[in-house]
Amino acid sequence: MGVHLVGGGGGRAAFAPFTAEARRVAAARGSAVPRVAVVTVREDADPGHAADLVAALTADGTIELDARVATVGESDLVDPAVFGDVDAIVIGGGLTPAYHAALEGCYDVIRAAVGAGTPYLGFSAGAMIAAERAILGGWRIGGVVVAPEETAEDLDEITVVPGIGLVDVSIDVHVAQWGTLGRLIAATESGAIDGGLGIDEGTALIADAEGLRIAGSGSVWRVFGGADGGVIVSSDRAAL
Repeated sequence: MGVHLVGGGGGRAAFAPFTAEARRVAAARGSAVPRVAVVTVREDADPGHAADLVAALTADGTIELDARVATVGESDLVDPAVFGDVDAIVIGGGLTPAYHAALEGCYDVIRAAVGAGTPYLGFSAGAMIAAERAILGGWRIGGVVVAPEETAEDLDEITVVPGIGLVDVSIDVHVAQWGTLGRLIAATESGAIDGGLGIDEGTALIADAEGLRIAGSGSVWRVFGGADGGVIVSSDRAAL
C-alpha cells in the first residue's frame, strides 16, 4: 500500500503515482478501471471540489476511474460504508477541523483498508488528518503569532488531535505558498508535536514499502527537534 500526501494545488505529477498504484490494485482483481472512493467535506456539500479531484487524477487521459464520490456538508458525518469494496481512497481538501469531525468515525475503517493494501491519497486537509498527531490549524501559541492568520482554519491556538494514523509524523500543507512552515517550527519547539513534514502545493510525499519519496514540482520540508532545544529545518525535492 502507499500513502500519498499532496500539499494542495495542481500538477499531474503529484497525482500520477497514486493513479498508477490504484490501477495496479484494480488489475490484481482483474479490472482495468479502479474503484476509487473520493470523499470531500465542503460548505453546503458543494460537489465541485470532488469533480476537480477526479479531473486531476485523470488529467493525462490515460486512466479511467470508477469514482465513488461522497460529499458532505461541514457539519455532517461521512458514512464508513463509503470505503467498502474500493481499490483506492481519496480524501480532499477544505476546512481541516471539519474533515476531522466528519471522518473521525471512519478512521478505523480507513486505517484497516490501507493496512490491507488500499492506497490512500490525502489532498491538503486529507494529508493533515492522515498523521498520528494531526495538526488541525491555528495561528498562535500562547497568544503569540506563529503563522499567517489566514492559514488558521478558523482556529486560534495551534490545535493537535489524534488523526487517522497512516504516518507517524505530523503534516502541514501549502507550505511555501501559505507560509505554514512557521506553524510546524513553533509546534515542534513548543512540544505540541514531535516534529513534522510540510508539503508544498503541487507536491506529493509518498510513504510505501520502499520508504519515503517525493513527486511533483515543490519541496517537502522536514522540521525536527535539535539537541540544544531548538529545531532543525531542511528540505528535499523530487529527483528530476
